Amino acid sequence: MVNYLLMISADLENLTDLQPQGGCDDPNFAYYFKLKCGNCGEVTQKETCVSLNETVPSAKGRSENHLAQKCKFCSREGTVTMIAGRGHPLTQEQAEAGKYAPLMLFDCRGYEPVDFVFGSGWKAESIEGTKFNDIDLSGGEFAEYDEKGECPVMISNLRAKFDVVK
Repeated sequence: MVNYLLMISADLENLTDLQPQGGCDDPNFAYYFKLKCGNCGEVTQKETCVSLNETVPSAKGRSENHLAQKCKFCSREGTVTMIAGRGHPLTQEQAEAGKYAPLMLFDCRGYEPVDFVFGSGWKAESIEGTKFNDIDLSGGEFAEYDEKGECPVMISNLRAKFDVVK
């Protein structure tokens, strides 16, 4: 069993608190990433989608996982279980310092998560307090104008990594 903590960073212009629409433990937020088989090293061709509100029973039936599938190359079974409560929004201070914010913890057995894909369903707040909801980051950036603060807002240079957590 290895735990992987999804860490995100971005350049935030006049924005702070980048996170999933329903908060870091949003049960409906879809996480997309590829999986690398721990047995043969094969990486899935397509991204896998997991969310807190969708579970499947384990092969032995003793627990539930958020994903259970076999490697298409070597047929080894692997599972991914999400562990809520470890995520925090990415603040402007962290972004300016080039730091990453933890988003979600994944308990992976037989697989290693790789290549997280930013999609839709994000929110952020301007430094003047204007809330921006349903942000789509699938294009790699977000740009708007904060009329209340009379300034442009932007999210760019999206970065993500999975850190091993003991």
